[in-house]
Amino acid sequence: MSAFRIPHSHFLCTAAQSQQMDRSTIEDFGIDGYTLMEVAGSSAAKELLNDLSPQSHGIYLCGKGNNAGDALVMARYLVQHGHPATLVFISGTGDLSTDAEKNWSLLKKIAEFDSSAADIVHFESWNEFQETRVDTVDFIVDGMLGTGLDSNLRGDYINAVRWASQSGHPVYAVDIPTGLHADSGQIMGEAIHASVTFSFGTLKIGFYLENGPEHCGDIRLFELPFPYYLKQCNSYLLDRSWVPKPEYGPSTHKYEAGILYIIAGSEGLTGAAIMSARSAWAEGIGAVIVVCPRGILQVFENTLPQIIKKPVGSPADPCFKEEHLEEVLETVEEKRGTVLFGPGIGRDASTRSFASSFFDRFDGHLLIDADGLWCLAQDNSWQKPEGAEWILTPHPGELSRLTTDDFSSGSERLQAVRALSTNKEVTMVSKGYPAVVGTPGGDTLLTGYDTRIFARAGFGDVLAGKIGAYWAMGSPAAESAALGLLDGYDKVKGEFIDNNHRHPEPNDLI
Repeated sequence: MSAFRIPHSHFLCTAAQSQQMDRSTIEDFGIDGYTLMEVAGSSAAKELLNDLSPQSHGIYLCGKGNNAGDALVMARYLVQHGHPATLVFISGTGDLSTDAEKNWSLLKKIAEFDSSAADIVHFESWNEFQETRVDTVDFIVDGMLGTGLDSNLRGDYINAVRWASQSGHPVYAVDIPTGLHADSGQIMGEAIHASVTFSFGTLKIGFYLENGPEHCGDIRLFELPFPYYLKQCNSYLLDRSWVPKPEYGPSTHKYEAGILYIIAGSEGLTGAAIMSARSAWAEGIGAVIVVCPRGILQVFENTLPQIIKKPVGSPADPCFKEEHLEEVLETVEEKRGTVLFGPGIGRDASTRSFASSFFDRFDGHLLIDADGLWCLAQDNSWQKPEGAEWILTPHPGELSRLTTDDFSSGSERLQAVRALSTNKEVTMVSKGYPAVVGTPGGDTLLTGYDTRIFARAGFGDVLAGKIGAYWAMGSPAAESAALGLLDGYDKVKGEFIDNNHRHPEPNDLI
């Protein structure tokens, strides 16, 4: 993703990628697993200390793998700061992983030799814990199962998850909430509802898909001493911190600040073009030119006084037709710019023919949105012309039409975006939650915030206008897509979420 310098803190990894980094750091780079566990657990414990009141009592739910080891490191630090610990080993302590066993031994030494440490109690099974009354619980640490989970929870793990999620106490998940699939974000039968997830080394892509946002709570990443060259992934968390809004220098002429042609509109469907044009104009672009059927010109003359209009056809034409093609091509090639094609263009048979011919002939920067995507999807073998660069902005239904597949999960949608972007060599903005930006090189960007608003009527037109404006002003395609998503969200959050205003309307984002 050449336009970006993405910080390692925003890499989104699969379970396999995370595990490979761990193995390579241990086996090839030379930092042992016990050291990695100590860094992870001690970092989380120090963070948790900031959340706790004095002498808070923690229940540590432990499996038998390295997640349990991380939880035991946390307990060791916290008891030495006066926080009593009750350890519940769901599967007993007989076959703990090597590093978990070592940390369990260290914790027992603290209990034996440090008289100033808080009390440590442990149970060898879930049933043993349930049979004993625990008077005070202030917080719960989930150290049961980690990123390797690939089947539904069974037995007492289900009981422990239900108890923790229904307890009403803050739950701190170690690396990932137990029961959440690290890649898909799906619930494996049952899953912890964490208040906070302490993610170690890398963020997991499942945090941001399907049920991930609901179950992870506040996600806090703690870096491990993985060498950066071992951090390999192809998905990234989209964030303003590494996609700053570009600063454009002064222009001597309006056309030097970018030109966006909007080929849009049909009788009864002029609102979408109006929203896109206003949205693009608000970003400071040099010129927005609406190319429309002459039969609806008056609507745009009345509503868009600051926007240049280029009507085609006759006053009797309410929509685009095949015979308008040459006139439209001459218009958009007169002063080369970026083209936004589709808002409110309609689905008339003659419009579809016009669209298909335009897609075959235009070899510049083309952003296809709304009805333009419907027209594109009518040809299953669609392909952009050589030398052209495309951005497609489908909502889930439009994506299904483009791929002829239905998607039952966010991970399936993510894979479809990646495949379509690479196979067709286009940039894509898949609207939904999360929004996904796919690139021709196979990288994807995911939003860590709720972007479902862009699937509502009008908001997609605003988003298309913003993306088109940034692209026309010189930002690369993927960066333009990212900027459009971030700017729209910033305005929604600043004006309506933070300030508790009314529900936003599309005009509020312009």
